[in-house]
Amino acid sequence: MAAGSDSDTKHIFQSLAVNVAIALAKGAAAIFTGSGAMLAETLHSSADCTNQLLLLLGVKRAAKAPDEHHPLGYGRSLYFYSFIVALLLFSGGGVFSIYEGVHKLSHPEPVERVGLGLGILVFSLALEGWATLGNLKEMKARRGATPLFQWLKQTKDSDLIVVFGENSAAVLGLTLAIGALALAAVTGDSRWDAVGSIGIGVVLVAVAVFLGVEVKSLLIGERADPSIDVAVRAQVEAEPRFAALLRLITLQQGPGEVLVAMKVRLAAGLSGAEVVDGINRFEQALKAARPDIRWCFVEPDEEA
Repeated sequence: MAAGSDSDTKHIFQSLAVNVAIALAKGAAAIFTGSGAMLAETLHSSADCTNQLLLLLGVKRAAKAPDEHHPLGYGRSLYFYSFIVALLLFSGGGVFSIYEGVHKLSHPEPVERVGLGLGILVFSLALEGWATLGNLKEMKARRGATPLFQWLKQTKDSDLIVVFGENSAAVLGLTLAIGALALAAVTGDSRWDAVGSIGIGVVLVAVAVFLGVEVKSLLIGERADPSIDVAVRAQVEAEPRFAALLRLITLQQGPGEVLVAMKVRLAAGLSGAEVVDGINRFEQALKAARPDIRWCFVEPDEEA
């Protein structure tokens, strides 16, 4: 899948539109109710808007063609911006929400206009739920029969897992905010609202840490999907001028951009022209079978 295509960015634009609407609604409710949990959710949604703009920038940068200074292209740019998003989610969303909750516990303030706040939270939950279901639908199309949590650990689509992480954290955070605000109203104790803010912060920190760990691996340099290895080995067996695959390295350079480097043992008695023809034919067949393989380097050798 080429970076920067409409199918790549649809889920980002969807989440951006949702979060802009929600941030405005939550901000108004936070002002009218004085709710710390509502303020935490406002900051969360506002941070998500910035995060999705960063992801769009990352998709655009990743689509740049290779040049003299970056001969393998800019595909990993998306991983860099995804990592920045995880950091912002941790600090701008999680840590600040926890701080706000602790502050509200120490200095309780009455929560007002609870009905308005709950109405906006339910509205926001419906929108975030819709966006999250859209993410799940897109992930189902990409992961096929692979179990969801296994796919989340293995996928190279950092933009999709970041957006899904944000949206699923928002759904859980909104649920906590609704419960906290309702408890504060029923009990008359605004400290429940502060507890909700802390809970939202903990959720955001946990999601940010998960995203950071996953994206860090891609940023450093992670092997491509195991199906690439299967495709390479199948093509080696199908090429009569190759006797054996000695060594194989795959590297994910960006969304839909894989590098393959390999050593092969050649069949005996080949001329130089036959070696070149065999390698070229192999590369053409491999890239036809797996269009996501953008670079392929084949080295004839006798030992791995």
